[in-house]
Amino acid sequence: MPERLNNFPPLPAILPVKPCFYQNVEEEIPAQHQQLVRRVYNLWILYSVTLCVNVVSCVAWWAGGGSGVNFGLALLWLLLFSPCSYICWFRPLYKAFRADSSFNFMVFFYVFFLQCVLVVIQAVGISGWGASGWVATILFFSDNVGSAVVMLLSALLFTAVAVLMGLVFIKVSHEPQGTERKKRQCRPLKLNLLKPAFSALLLHISIPVFFFFFIGVLL
Repeated sequence: MPERLNNFPPLPAILPVKPCFYQNVEEEIPAQHQQLVRRVYNLWILYSVTLCVNVVSCVAWWAGGGSGVNFGLALLWLLLFSPCSYICWFRPLYKAFRADSSFNFMVFFYVFFLQCVLVVIQAVGISGWGASGWVATILFFSDNVGSAVVMLLSALLFTAVAVLMGLVFIKVSHEPQGTERKKRQCRPLKLNLLKPAFSALLLHISIPVFFFFFIGVLL
């Protein structure tokens, strides 16, 4: 059997850096799951494009009188989240369907849930967080309409990505995997793996809430 060469990400042959992964949906993924895997891959591409648009929106935000911190963070999120989202939730899902792996399904659900929470925060758009979302866009209309219109595109894309990620989360959780025995084992696993994710989310929410409440009491 000939050795398979890594083909993703597709890079020019003249570069010294070579592709890191082998990806072939038609060859490695069972036929009943191929459409879903392609859709999740397209969702990853859409999220990466959204991060690129967010950088442009933050440039317009900065040019219109906003803080340059947002541009710096937006660029950081693009360089960090584009490759990390592929490695941390698309690849686990790909390997889960390829090998019917409960462990990779667990990794996907846990990381993808946190990714969904992050995208919702980006869609909200808190100033100083490097995300041109709804709050930042609406408030900036009173300062610079032209910049706010550019920022609006980023807010719309973040919202679309958040909705699609929610639909993918539901779709994958209902997707049949493997034999009946494995499916019975995976159902409680999918429910139990959400518990630490919800706990982490509540912890991150409660800490700033109690902090600001304490500061309010002191003042």
